[in-house]
This record gives sequence, structure tokens and C-alpha cells, in this order.
Amino acid sequence: MPVQYAVQDSPSTPAMADARVASLAFGGAPAGNLYTGVEHDAACEAIAHAWRSGITHFDTAPYYGYGLSESRLGEALAGIERSGYTLSTKVGRLIDVDESRHDRSDGFAVDGRRAYFDYSRDGVLRSLESSIKRLRTGRIDLLLLHDIGELTHGERHAQVLAQALDEALPAMAALRDQGVVGAIGLGVNEEAVCLEVMQRFPLDAVMLAGRYTLFEQARSETVMARAQADGVSVLVAAPYNSGLLGSDTGPGDTYDYAPASAVIRERAQRFYEVCGRTHAQVGAAALQFPLAHPAVAKVVCGLRSTAEVDSAIARMRAPIPSATWTALVAEGLLDPRVPTP
Repeated sequence: MPVQYAVQDSPSTPAMADARVASLAFGGAPAGNLYTGVEHDAACEAIAHAWRSGITHFDTAPYYGYGLSESRLGEALAGIERSGYTLSTKVGRLIDVDESRHDRSDGFAVDGRRAYFDYSRDGVLRSLESSIKRLRTGRIDLLLLHDIGELTHGERHAQVLAQALDEALPAMAALRDQGVVGAIGLGVNEEAVCLEVMQRFPLDAVMLAGRYTLFEQARSETVMARAQADGVSVLVAAPYNSGLLGSDTGPGDTYDYAPASAVIRERAQRFYEVCGRTHAQVGAAALQFPLAHPAVAKVVCGLRSTAEVDSAIARMRAPIPSATWTALVAEGLLDPRVPTP
């Protein structure tokens, strides 16, 4: 399975005996000032601390802070032997300087820059060239085509998909064949576009955000089965469903990057009640659940501080009683057909 090169763990890295921690990947969007600013030194220390603690895969994208996340990862990892970690980044957007821009509608607290979609062959090459410079590396282990799909592009979906199949993905495959990248795939948050591409273009991996999680599996059932059958590795991102199950005390206010409805929050509250009765942490269950599926290679968790790194690692190591999984199924909160840890 080619993508194993892109997400494998190096024997030269620390704490490799802890397989659970090795299955956790550092999500770089918060290091790009997602929603709120992060001090530069604090972001770099969080990245370095993650590596020292046994996290060896780091995921980012040009879009995350309009290059800021990649630059901080490049700086923080610069002193580490390149064989000691793996990187994934994305193509599909290009970054420009725009000194007049102070719009935070994209979610990143960064002024003076903007991002725009470009799924052309030239756009892929330009994006990767810039990413390699920011990341201070000679290669990318996993290159993902970012945010294609109808939910993102609406009426332009057919046009974007055609260009992705005709230009972007062939360019990415050529880069893999040349050894510039180790593996290729999609980085999206909807099942439908994964299935559209998988039946028309061979992929090594899919990073799927918020769809195969403790909170929901219905909108990923088909793609998970297809990935397992085809030997495509899945990286599960947004395991807390955008913060909904991220707190230790109760449901968060957001779901799918938007305010959570009362219905969503009420359902989320039931997870906290079941976990409370069975002496488990919701956050620990959310991080550990996806890894029971044989197609899942990593869980990608967005982290912005050393404290968040330590919390995620503790959750990965926390014991989850078998009674928790049984109760979640009995309560109708977990599909009885999905594998559990």
C-alpha cells in the first residue's frame, strides 16, 4: 500500500514504543492562527514538544494561516533529522500578499494575505514549490488535494472536479513518480467527492475531516468500505467534530465549523452521560475510536499549545472500559457495525 511510506513511523523517533501516541498526528491549522492568534514561539514550541513526546506525523496546508502554519512547522522541525518525522501538506489554493486585507471570514487571524483556489497543473506545481520552501524540506511525504467537492464549490463543483481529474491529480501523480512526494490523496470533509474521485483516479490516501468520528459514521460508511477494499489509507481529521466533543465537561458550541444546533448539542450531551456512567472520558473515546477501523492510519488532531499536546497524548493513553462501547451502541449513539477499540 503506497501511502504507508507517507505515514509510517521512523524507528529513530522518540517514544516509539507507545503505539497509540504514534497513531496521533499533529494538525497544523491552529498553528496558522485558526480562529485566534497564537504567539510564534508558543506555536513552534508546541510543534517541537509534540515531536519530543512521540508524535511523528505533522499535517498542514498553505491555507492554514496563508502559509503561517507551514512556516512555523518548517522552523520548529528544522533541527530534527528528516527521517524522524513525516509531513503532509495540500495543494488547491495559492497564497498572495494583500496588504489591505483584514477579513477574518476564512477563520484565520492573519492580516495582509489572501488565498484563492487554483486546481490547475501550474497551480499545483507553484503551490508545492512554495510549501517546500516554507517547510524547509526537500520532500513531502503525503500531498493532498484540498477542499474539492460540492459543499465547498456549489455550482462550480462539476468544473472543479473535471479540472482536478484532468490536471491536478495527474500532476500530483507525476510528482509522486518523480519521488518529490511519497504519496497522494484528497483532503476533504465530504464523502461524496471521495467516491467520485476514487472510482476514476487511483489514490493512496484520503484525509476525511469530521465524517468518521465517535459522533457520526453515517456520512462515511461507503467511503470507509471502499478505502478498506482498495487499500487506501484514511487519515481521520477533526475527531472532535469541530470542538463538539473536545471538552471534558460537556458539549462544545461548534459542529462542522459552525454554531451547533440545539438538536446536535442534545445528542452530544448523551455521549457525556454515557461516558460519565461508564467512567470514560469523551475526548479520549473520540480520539481512540477511529483507530479501530482497519482503513485508518492516523487521527489528526489540531493542536496549538504544549498543554493541548499533553492533553491529546493523555487521551490517547487513557483506558476506555469495554462497557463504554457497549453502552454507546445500546443507546443508539454508535453504529453497531463499526469496529471499536
